[in-house]
Amino acid sequence: MKPFAGKWRIAEMEVWDQDYVDMEVPGFVRLGSSGTGRFQFGLVSGDIDGRVEQCGKALRFEFSWFGQDENDLVCGRGWAVVEDDELQGRIYLHQADDSAFRAIKSK
Repeated sequence: MKPFAGKWRIAEMEVWDQDYVDMEVPGFVRLGSSGTGRFQFGLVSGDIDGRVEQCGKALRFEFSWFGQDENDLVCGRGWAVVEDDELQGRIYLHQADDSAFRAIKSK
């Protein structure tokens, strides 16, 4: 979990522009050493539960999540890898949108 743990600032999303990502708070993903965490972008927020798995030669963080989208209960899944000191991956909203994202570790 070590390469994934910490707070990451969402710098870019494929589907939503940065104004939406930062609508309520600066978009973020926060992961703890146990594989749990939180995220928020725009009006979507949730609790994360995941595990690190070997994917080819790289480590990949696979997760499920449960939270809210504009006060409606939602859930989904996603994955992330660390490449060039960035967290890159894809988040899926169950039976709705999905988007690639890129995040930079907060200092």
